[in-house]
Amino acid sequence: LLKQDFSTTGLNQKWTADMTYIQTQRNGWCYLSTIMDLHSRLIIGYSFSKKMDTDLVLKTLESAVK
Repeated sequence: LLKQDFSTTGLNQKWTADMTYIQTQRNGWCYLSTIMDLHSRLIIGYSFSKKMDTDLVLKTLESAVK
């Protein structure tokens, strides 16, 4: 959708999302989902879970909107 155009002129014009996995000794593989505002380059929402599922993504989006 962005066609490699990551420029913005203000906050909340473009967000990017990413999900990564982290190996822990206690819980095995866990997942971190983040949303970043491209203008401020700040993480505006995140969520951490033992499962990589839709609920993880929805919690991340809820966190960013708040």
